[in-house]
Amino acid sequence: MVGAFGAVVLLAESPDPKEAIAGAPAFSFSIGDDSRRLRDELSNAQGSLDLATAELDRMKRVFEYSSRYSIGADLAGDIFDVALAEGIDPELGFRLVKVESDFNERATSPVGAVGLTQVMLPTARYFDKGVTRDELYDREANLRIGFRYLRALVRENKGNLKLALLVYNRGPVAVEKAVKTGADPANGYDKVILTGYSGNGLID
Repeated sequence: MVGAFGAVVLLAESPDPKEAIAGAPAFSFSIGDDSRRLRDELSNAQGSLDLATAELDRMKRVFEYSSRYSIGADLAGDIFDVALAEGIDPELGFRLVKVESDFNERATSPVGAVGLTQVMLPTARYFDKGVTRDELYDREANLRIGFRYLRALVRENKGNLKLALLVYNRGPVAVEKAVKTGADPANGYDKVILTGYSGNGLID
């Protein structure tokens, strides 16, 4: 290969400058392509870094909840992930599950409420028409339906988290009756869940 120095020598030695120029190697610069490729590589690297950062943050928070409530990281991870997927603040999600079932997936109340979030089958079928009672013992199905119901109640009560929780616990008829008569529908349930909590329940 003839380098730049060789091209200069050709120009110096050739009696015909045109021939010397014709014999010199052609240089091709692709600065634009290199710049685009570099930008793409940087963008991909930033995307990978963002994903890694987000996953580290998730792992840290899951570990914190796992330690606080003395539950397995797999259960803590599912509660965390399903809460986010359903638009519920994970902090509220963990508080709800703690009070409702103490993290017992097989919990069943005397009136028939089932699983981690203690949902009743008729209520569950409002959100998932085909769900069966046995399926409500499935961890993810139960969390999904319970958190979806809670989110619907928060919206229905225009962001009044206390009222939404009381309806979740006591049922809409009892709470509505108390409100209409001017009585306080609170039974202590909302206080247990909300003490020390400063969020609004939803993440959007």
